[in-house]
Amino acid sequence: MGFAGLVFSNDSILSSQSLSSEVSHKVEMNNGIVKITVSRPYGNLRGIKYHGVENLLDDDLDRDDRGYWDCSWEDVNGSNSKQSMILGDRFQVIMQTNNQVEVSFKTTWKSSDPLPALNVDKRYVMLSGSSGFYTYAIYERLKGWPGMFLWETRIVFKLSQKWFQYMAISDTRQRIMPTIADRERGQSLAYPEAVLLKNPMNSELEGEVDDKYQYSSESKNDRVHGWISLNSGIGFWIITPSYEFRTAGPLKQDLTGHVGPICLSMLMSAHYTGVPLNVTFENGEPWKKVFGPVFIHLNSVSDKTKATSLWGDAKQQTWKEIISWPYSFPHSPDFLKSDQRGSVIGQLSVQDQYLKVGNGPARFAHVGLAAPGDARSWEYQTKGYQFWTRTDEHGNFFIKAVLPGAYNLHAWVSGVMGNYMYEATVTVTPGSVTKLPPLVFKPPRDGPTLWEIGIPNRHAAEFYVPNVTKNINTLYLEQDKFRQYGLWERYAELYPENDLVFTVGTSDFAKDWFFAHVLRRLPDGKFKATTWQIVFDLPKVDKARTYKLRLVLAAAHMAEVQVRVNRRDAIRPDFTTGPTGRDNAIARHGIHGVQRSFTAALPGSLFVNGRNTIFLHQPRNQEAFQGVMYDYIRLEGPPQSTH
Repeated sequence: MGFAGLVFSNDSILSSQSLSSEVSHKVEMNNGIVKITVSRPYGNLRGIKYHGVENLLDDDLDRDDRGYWDCSWEDVNGSNSKQSMILGDRFQVIMQTNNQVEVSFKTTWKSSDPLPALNVDKRYVMLSGSSGFYTYAIYERLKGWPGMFLWETRIVFKLSQKWFQYMAISDTRQRIMPTIADRERGQSLAYPEAVLLKNPMNSELEGEVDDKYQYSSESKNDRVHGWISLNSGIGFWIITPSYEFRTAGPLKQDLTGHVGPICLSMLMSAHYTGVPLNVTFENGEPWKKVFGPVFIHLNSVSDKTKATSLWGDAKQQTWKEIISWPYSFPHSPDFLKSDQRGSVIGQLSVQDQYLKVGNGPARFAHVGLAAPGDARSWEYQTKGYQFWTRTDEHGNFFIKAVLPGAYNLHAWVSGVMGNYMYEATVTVTPGSVTKLPPLVFKPPRDGPTLWEIGIPNRHAAEFYVPNVTKNINTLYLEQDKFRQYGLWERYAELYPENDLVFTVGTSDFAKDWFFAHVLRRLPDGKFKATTWQIVFDLPKVDKARTYKLRLVLAAAHMAEVQVRVNRRDAIRPDFTTGPTGRDNAIARHGIHGVQRSFTAALPGSLFVNGRNTIFLHQPRNQEAFQGVMYDYIRLEGPPQSTH
């Protein structure tokens, strides 16, 4: 089946006519299943027609921001800090056949423009027989251009409130959402994104909290999300077949959708990471990157009572898109096809003489390629691409469709502390299959484990997450309870006077270790620093040798952890992390931000035979959300002879 007359210029499909004083021309792409209307030359979506509905987008005809690409940026000198829509200044038909049409809307930067120093080639692709369309963009900076900070770039779809009410992110994270009017009638809470709903149109939402960060997702899990129209039986989905072009690897968390109804494809941001993920371009620095393509998939059911089943169809379509990656149809030479890429294969094992369980093949480990750096650099990389996979039960991995270039190979294994990096540079060339030698991950370790708290899994979900007593979101009453609003306030309720005390051998971290080391809010509204205690026995201390405290943080926000051994009131701590973190994961229900690992070398003279106490003090108390989430804590004894 070919297109319904997709011809440019004077023929029937691609046409230009007056729309409004704001946008004078439009482009229509129609394959007989879906028709999209795009402003010319700006390249913003004004309409999506599907299944008898004239426009699935917001029907305010005076606006040109129903579907668009944008970015947040700032000059290096701190001026012109703003959010800018990426508006094309030149339109071009790249190709048109009976099976495909691809159009381009180019943005060309001029030094006189108060805009980010970027050229952007924004494209839309429609294929014959496809229930949807693709969009991707090539961002470019030329040598000699002025420096800038790029905070965020994304694709935004503002859907019709008339049609879409139900949002779906995963098998278990789906619900009817409040409306914009519901939020406007609500009560603002501790930060503007969080609103307590009052008198919502749907009375079942009364007393709930709406907060867009409650619907964030990790890149590795965010392959499809979208909205369902319960009254028309239509689904609108953003499918991301690969996250190679997103920043900071598979664990990077970002927004998916929220009240509007709004559906987002977040390509780059500093959410849950802070300033380190602001992209910094030096004066004169060139750069080019392809974002996408992502697929906008539309589906429908004839029986509207079964509208929620559209989620299952969207998942099936997602797997089809993943299998098809890298796509063969994008017409830009900057998007490399399968035969222009290479692959890497290998096997990873774990070797730790003190590890009781887990030595041998690195089962189901995350393994990935990122630009050369240190063992943690992949979590902060923003300018290039990353390629990740999982090992099988034997530790084997196959990373396919890798762009040519030089990389370091990284890995981590759930249940094993530390980050693995293969020190040699891995060079990938077109059509190559690079086989690595057997790789051995020797986790950080100096001595036997005396005790440990938590699981080294890069998040804090295994610790105690309390139930909420107010401001609930019913979606998270039984699952992902860490996504509830205001959990930081529960600490003061559970520990009104004395702080947390964890006794090794008696306490259970799933019940007795609060998921976040936060401040205590006092009746006068001020915040008090808190000190947690780890109580443990050492039958026989070697005073002449050194003990190691491994302190791994899953998140930190404007915080510090000071360690004192058996001397709570000592003026100088025995170890401090120093000020660290701008993750804001506590406020934004993230359960993790960027991992940070610290090792405190503690002289044996600090310990006593018998009962000991380590005090963890978080002294910074200027505002509510300062604190840390622990991933894993371990005390190691002095090294033992292996002979």
